[in-house]
Formats: sequence, C-alpha cells, structure tokens
Amino acid sequence: MINATWLETFTTLCETGHFTQAAQRLNMTQPGVSQHLRKLETQVGRPLVVQEGKRFSLTPAGEAVLDLGRSRRMEERRLREQIEGDDPDIGEVRIACSGSFATLLYPRARTIMQNAPNLCIHLEAAPQTGVLEGLVKNSLDLGVLGYDPKHPLLDAQRIGQEELCLVLNIGAPEPVTFDSLQTLGFVAHPDGFGYADELFSLNFPDEFSGAGDLRRRTFVNQIGQIPTPVADGIGYTLLPRSGVEAFIDKDRLKLVSLPHRCYHELWLVTRRRVPLKARVKRIAQEIRKAAESLG
Repeated sequence: MINATWLETFTTLCETGHFTQAAQRLNMTQPGVSQHLRKLETQVGRPLVVQEGKRFSLTPAGEAVLDLGRSRRMEERRLREQIEGDDPDIGEVRIACSGSFATLLYPRARTIMQNAPNLCIHLEAAPQTGVLEGLVKNSLDLGVLGYDPKHPLLDAQRIGQEELCLVLNIGAPEPVTFDSLQTLGFVAHPDGFGYADELFSLNFPDEFSGAGDLRRRTFVNQIGQIPTPVADGIGYTLLPRSGVEAFIDKDRLKLVSLPHRCYHELWLVTRRRVPLKARVKRIAQEIRKAAESLG
C-alpha cells in the first residue's frame, strides 16, 4: 500500500513545482521532502520525476501517482464532510466549464461566497476534453459540457442551449454580408475559428472558404476581453451568448441574426452514484439558472 504521508508530500511538491516551497507548505525541511520522494519512488519501483536543474518534470509513473494523490485528497475531503455534516455554506465546490459560460456563472458564485465566508468555489475555464477528464478522474464536483458524454461513470442532464452569436458594434450598418464582415475584420480568439466554420459555412456557403481565410483585425486570448474591441468599433467577433451576456458594456454591442442560426447545447454533468452535498446542489441550481437566462 502506498504510504499516505509520502504521497501527500509528492502531491504538494507537484502543485508547488519547487522543493523549497513544498517544504514550507508542509512545515518540513527541503531534505525531508527529497527523502519522501526517494522513499516513494522506491515503494513504487519507478522514478517519478526527472530533474532539470532547479526544476523537474514528471515521468509517466509520476503522472499516475499524482492522479492517485489528488484522488486520495478528494476521498478524504468527502469523508471529513460526511463526518462534519452537510452545511451548504461550508466546504469546497469544484466546477469546470467553457470560458464564456464561466464569465456568466462567476458573478453568481461571488454573490454566494459574499454571504458564505466558509464556502470555497473553484471555477475553472477549461476545454471540453478537460472538463470531461476532470469529472472522470473525480477531481470535479460539477461540469458543464456541450453534449451528453454518455460515460458509465457520469450522469448528465440537459439544462438548455445557447446561440452562437455574430457580434458587431451597436452602430454597425446593416444588412450584414460576408464582404462587409471581411471589410470590418475578425476579432479572433482561440475558439473563434471553429465558431466561424460552424456559423459561416451555414450562412455564406459560396463566399466562405474556411476560417483560415478570414481577414483578422486582432487576436484576443482573454475571454472577458474579446468583446471589447468590437464595442470600440474594431471588427466583429463570434461568441456563445453567455460570453456576450457577461460583458459589462453589452449595450454597446449588437447581435446579428443570420438566416441559419446555430446553437450549442448545455449539459450539467456529475459523477454517477455520488450523492451531492448541499453546497454542490446549491451551485448546481445556480448553473441551471444561468443556463435558463440564455433563453
């Protein structure tokens, strides 16, 4: 059986990425952390890290042991919660969803935490594959996906849908054509090219030859900042409705309805046969309300 103390030391070391910081967090000496690592490697029978100067990277065995360490933590946390009771204002809730939905959900989470100082809400913006992986590995309590994963370890409930929107400045002239969009230029972002392939292939089949040929005005990597240049009259962009609704200056934006509309489904996903704690149920309800607000 893996030694629990050595496993916790290793997990903390991976989180900090630094022997000294791990020692400080664990109230140990740096040699003590190194000793726990060596003992754990001996017990596992494989090297867990590759030293790179003052840094290190994980071996495949190290990745597997780190997953075990995180899973053990989750199991221990849930055991403590069962023993301590089920208070909706106490404990941690871990959620992952798309970046656009996270911008819509997080203000609701902040409001709840303002009135519950002992409640910790960890909200992660992640790609669909990352959300699914976190749920399967049991490192998440809740996830929002754009589809039913149909996974034997998971339960999924459809909670709504949101439109993929063509977003322009409020003063942009109409009618909107593909040529007029090319003149404006695309405010690009990591998901924008896929969105363009979805929406423009339906509405401009003759003119659109792929997202790679779109004229770009700028590129923005921060989800909350993507609508900003559009609001300032710089180009157009494509976003799910949640990314627009969460924008503070959305009254400076205009959503243009194209003849063929495109929607993304929203599914709330949890672990199967894992009873939801009161605080998780509370946040799940907020997720449903956020989805409903998108129409």
